[in-house]
Amino acid sequence: MSTAPQLVVHRDKELMAQAAAARLITRIVDAQSSRGEASVVLTGGRNGKGLLAALAAAPARDAIDWSRLDLWWGDERFLPEGDPDRNVTQAREALLDAVPLDPKRVHAMPASDGPHGSDVETAAAAYAAELAAAAGPEDHGPVPAFDVLMLGVGPDTHVASLFPELPAVRETERTVVGVHGAPKPPPTRVTLTLPAIRAAREVWLLAAGEDKAEAAAIALSGAGEIQAPAAGAYGRTRTLWLLDAAAASQLPRTLYPPATA
Repeated sequence: MSTAPQLVVHRDKELMAQAAAARLITRIVDAQSSRGEASVVLTGGRNGKGLLAALAAAPARDAIDWSRLDLWWGDERFLPEGDPDRNVTQAREALLDAVPLDPKRVHAMPASDGPHGSDVETAAAAYAAELAAAAGPEDHGPVPAFDVLMLGVGPDTHVASLFPELPAVRETERTVVGVHGAPKPPPTRVTLTLPAIRAAREVWLLAAGEDKAEAAAIALSGAGEIQAPAAGAYGRTRTLWLLDAAAASQLPRTLYPPATA
């Protein structure tokens, strides 16, 4: 069942990143207080990196018990380990290397020079198996019920590596798939599917900049998920769009209260 999206609009992308980081700290601490642990799915791209950098600089980051946090990824570029374009490489530089995470709880997606070699489908299946192994009976499915799953929204409305009209966005059974022929480089990727994304308790969609304004307007106007994958990304209990004023510029003001700008 989809949850109606909530919108929060910030003045600029820097404020958006800082506010999102503060919100994420609170959410992780709340989950750890109630269950002893928390799980978050990270996103790449400029907004994902901006949020992690803001989190690294936040004094309140020490409220998190980093050793009891599971980190997953929504998608990954199928490139060699350590490649600067890999989301996990950028996340390590922005935040992960600076906090005391448990290495066993950092679930990076396979690299193209990993144990599965250049076989992206086998790599995707291996990540799906890792997710299934981490899912408990209370999760009611083959992936954990992530506390927060974050997604950057592309100018074409793609989220993770689910691009409009491509086979991955149509997947209804598998939780992780390989992507071939992505319209932005590199063409080969690994991505969570919409069923895996919707297992999250909360899904947060991040969009900043004028180049995201049309995508946000399309995705929030009732478009179909095949044509606008961001429209199909929602959480079990909450779906939150975090935008800056530029990305929200084509939205009707009836969608969000003036006080959030």
